[in-house]
Amino acid sequence: MNDGPVQLTPRDVVDATADRSPDGIAQVALIEPALDATAVRRRLAGREKLCSLDSASPDAERGRYSFLCCDPFEWFESPIDDPTGFDRLAEAWRKYAAVPHANDLPPFQGGAAGALSYDLAHRFERLPRPRFDDFALPVVAMGLYDVVIAFDRLANRTWIVSQGFPETEPSRRRDRAKARMDETIRLLFDESDLPAKRLDRTPRVGLSSPSFAIDPRMPELRSDFDEAGYIAAVERAREYVFAGDIFQVNLSQRLTHSFDGDPLGLYETLCEANPAPFAAYLDAGEFQILSASPERFLQVQNGWVETRPIKGTRRRLHREPADLYLRDDLVTSAKDRAENVMIVDLMRNDLSRVCLPQSVRVTALCKLETYQYVQHLVSAVEGRLSPGNDPWTLLAASFPGGSITGAPKVRAMEIVAELEPTARGFYCGSAGYVGFDGWSDLSILIRTLTAAGGQLQLPAGGGITAGSDPHREYEETWHKARGLLQAIRVHAAGLNQGSL
Repeated sequence: MNDGPVQLTPRDVVDATADRSPDGIAQVALIEPALDATAVRRRLAGREKLCSLDSASPDAERGRYSFLCCDPFEWFESPIDDPTGFDRLAEAWRKYAAVPHANDLPPFQGGAAGALSYDLAHRFERLPRPRFDDFALPVVAMGLYDVVIAFDRLANRTWIVSQGFPETEPSRRRDRAKARMDETIRLLFDESDLPAKRLDRTPRVGLSSPSFAIDPRMPELRSDFDEAGYIAAVERAREYVFAGDIFQVNLSQRLTHSFDGDPLGLYETLCEANPAPFAAYLDAGEFQILSASPERFLQVQNGWVETRPIKGTRRRLHREPADLYLRDDLVTSAKDRAENVMIVDLMRNDLSRVCLPQSVRVTALCKLETYQYVQHLVSAVEGRLSPGNDPWTLLAASFPGGSITGAPKVRAMEIVAELEPTARGFYCGSAGYVGFDGWSDLSILIRTLTAAGGQLQLPAGGGITAGSDPHREYEETWHKARGLLQAIRVHAAGLNQGSL
């Protein structure tokens, strides 16, 4: 557990100027060599609404940049019965959305950042409410951040971008941008101590939803399904497929584990054990989101949209012959390929609602991607936003991602509400940023822990089709949860060892 702020070694700020800013108002600082992102995150852990978007992928395109921001000038939260926070957030963002993009800087240069819950779907569709919502988490948890610290792994540089908002008059905005830049550099390098991180302890949540002990090695681990119940739910989902209601549906079990430790320390353990291109940590005060997601939901760059749905999973065994066998089994699986193609078609349809006709196309289909504990089939669809649309209208047309609902989307979500006992919360929602310049990158919140009410939530699920084997589907949820459970065990062992 972190006992206090981390001291960073002072170094020269190579450049701090407005000259790099396209509008000549924002302040930009370059620090070489790069600061350590983990040390900066720990250093700023006591600041308000810390949001860390981290990439640990070996892929050069999806693994190059990480971003950290805190102290938003405006923050938005709204509960499931009042999802208008999304509209208020989008409206507030649009007040500052005339900022030009600087092509020689990292892609996130200030804007909205945070997370959207799966249950934000109630804002866009008329759906049954979850039977149980023990944690009552908000459906929107995003802030507007005028300062971003960006880490460029490839160039070994750290950038600080200060936009000067919420001031909009040029001279006042320039003054605020300079003041906020000076403040950020002081926070990073001043030898005086920062306030230690305070954990907002909320009363332990008692679960009114179904709760089953399922692993004698982890007696505090509970699920809202027992094995027989999950298998029965899979069989019911298959009945909907055979009846022609749906082609597939994503069905999950929600695991919980008691927790009164340090969420940031657990996040670092998770990222070390599960390197992922779309990892995210959000400290919203009363709850924290810890994600090691491999899946991109929506990226917008210069008006072009990309989505990268994942469908098809096999576990990793880390014994080469067995690993290769499971890889070949996945690549040649007609069931998994069909599942992936269905979601590709769904995402093509979603993007077509806001993109130019003829611009939507599939750029990769059922490509193999390998991670620490699992391997996936991944596809990519892109399109160009039509005039009058922006990342928020794109989100409204596409949310939540089809890979974690099923197809057709609305009917699949209705069946999810029927078969899953509890609200999903942030699991299967999205985390990331929407820049004031219109550039954005948002993940699907899978491989995700939410710390709230003295508990960790770590749901895991998979796509159910006519070809699903209920027992194998149940096993697959555990393959996907394996890395999260390992992080909890390692983190707990470290804390216990430290207390000896």
